[in-house]
Amino acid sequence: MNKYMFILLVGIVAVMGGCTLAPKYVRPQAPVPADWPTGPAYKATAVNTNGPAAADIPWREFFANDRLQKVIELALANNRDLRVAVLTIEKTRAAYRIQRADLLPTVNAVGYGTKQQIFASVASFEESVQVKYYSVNVGFSSYELDFFGRIRSLKARALEQYLATEQARRSMQISLTAEIAGAYLNLAADRERLRLAQDTLDSQESTYELILRRFEIGDASELDLRQAQTRVDSARVDIAKYTGLTALDENALNLLAGTPVPEDLLPRELTALKDITARLPSEVLQRRPDILQTENQLKAANANIGAARAAFFPSITLSTSLGTISDQLSGLFKGNSAVWSFAPQITLPIFDTGRNMANLDAAKAERDICLAQYEKAIQTAFKEVADALAQRGTLLDQMEAQESLVDATTAAYNLSDARYRNGNDSYLLVLDSQRALYGAQQGLIAIRLARLANLVTLYKVLGGG
Repeated sequence: MNKYMFILLVGIVAVMGGCTLAPKYVRPQAPVPADWPTGPAYKATAVNTNGPAAADIPWREFFANDRLQKVIELALANNRDLRVAVLTIEKTRAAYRIQRADLLPTVNAVGYGTKQQIFASVASFEESVQVKYYSVNVGFSSYELDFFGRIRSLKARALEQYLATEQARRSMQISLTAEIAGAYLNLAADRERLRLAQDTLDSQESTYELILRRFEIGDASELDLRQAQTRVDSARVDIAKYTGLTALDENALNLLAGTPVPEDLLPRELTALKDITARLPSEVLQRRPDILQTENQLKAANANIGAARAAFFPSITLSTSLGTISDQLSGLFKGNSAVWSFAPQITLPIFDTGRNMANLDAAKAERDICLAQYEKAIQTAFKEVADALAQRGTLLDQMEAQESLVDATTAAYNLSDARYRNGNDSYLLVLDSQRALYGAQQGLIAIRLARLANLVTLYKVLGGG
């Protein structure tokens, strides 16, 4: 028994240090240019290799607003999609541990007793007899010696699948953080639009009252009065619209947060964000968790080829046990009751109607599918960053132009209002100036929101958060 156990242990050690039949993994070349696009739209997208990468900027540093930080914390603790991603990690981690356990034998202790009645007519005995015995054994059965790396390949596949779920969780967290910030900014912008509509209504009601008094004494025409009324009613329409939109924004924010967001955490105005710059594609794309996830899946498919190849070779399994047996329960652990067994088995595939070859072909096809998905993920990520950089390059110009437009329309409105009050112009000019000013102010809010949303998108697609 000692000789066989020694051989067994030596075989296990040799097998554990062996190699697999999986192809050597080499990271594929990224099917994208080595640098970001250039042109008029990208003038503000100079690559910065000295500053911190977006992936190294914590979300608390990027989203500096205290209330927004607390809303993001609520979402990370309560969002159900993120919770599912975390539980998926736990599930795949357990599956990896199960697969890893197959590398070592499972040792069990088994005790049993048997009592059997044999009749004389069956065994040609003179009389019926009873046979009974008891046994206690420790050992393992059907333990596969992994000479050709089948089990290790399956273990490697399970590990990569586990790592892929971890990257999926990171990607989910980045997306959730960006979605929360986007919903928060949308709510802030709609609240600003609502305040602007309310201020406009107050101003127009005051103007309407003034024109009404002048109309009553004959200093203003009915046309001026009705035109003033149209601005009052238009402002009332906008107030109703933005009141509904802010309610929808709050509902969307509550869903993302996974719990109602307290009123004191809701935004009062559009908040500033940290500015960031892009690094080279080779630095950015290989750090995005969604790309790392697809690479883990590619590695898992590559490892599965090793398991499919190993199926063409013999499999060796061992069963062994050491114990004691006796016809009396009290005699189990007395002398001369020891028993042992050692049963190696080798199975060599000879004719399987092409099953193993089909499995290998399927494994290779799966690897090629994962390769295409990996390359598509890189191309998609490159486009997302390029789009964000293109928007960033023009939004600053748009904001400067819009701020200048607001200043100009404000001055024009003040002049036309003063001229109307002095009787030099008709109210129609005031009405046109006020509409232009209101539209310019609304446009400025929209561009400010677009610029902040672009920063959030750029932070997300660069792997930040």
